[in-house]
Amino acid sequence: MSLPSSFPSATHPTATGGILHALRVKAWSPYAAGILIGLLQVPAFLLIETALGASSSYVTVGGLLASLVDPMAGRIDYVAKHIALTPKNWWQVALVVGIALGAFASMRISGARRHAISPVWQRALGTSSPVMRYALAFGAGFLMLFGARIADGCTSGHGLSGMAQMAVSSTLAVTFMFVGGIATALLVLRRI
Repeated sequence: MSLPSSFPSATHPTATGGILHALRVKAWSPYAAGILIGLLQVPAFLLIETALGASSSYVTVGGLLASLVDPMAGRIDYVAKHIALTPKNWWQVALVVGIALGAFASMRISGARRHAISPVWQRALGTSSPVMRYALAFGAGFLMLFGARIADGCTSGHGLSGMAQMAVSSTLAVTFMFVGGIATALLVLRRI
């Protein structure tokens, strides 16, 4: 199976400039990116005996900040479990920081630029106000994180790691993530 031409260096690294060319491509093939993310599971399981996930990192950082303000917060079992100095907790924090830094580096290296508010969102919201867009993004992000903690895992935890382990709970979680996403898109984007 060959990868699409949007990531040509995966099939012909010397013919197209190799890794430097791959870093300058504005959009990687979703197939190549998916393979790389899937392969990241291997060192995660072998080195720190944990799966790929991101939402627990917010609990780790939030719990640590809360325990600095109120030391009694660190005595709550749930918080204490997440702020413990274990590789599992801090691996996820490093992963989330790495995702943000990697996205920024990718944008800078590839020269990719985008509008602060995409035209699709301008039409969906009926406004081009950055304040409205950022408020909506913050609220939606909070709801997603809240849901991820209730489900004991986020889309990467359930969708990538749980599905790779063939966990029934992850299969159900991912199914309902798609149902919720499709229903929301039908309701919100109907105006466009």
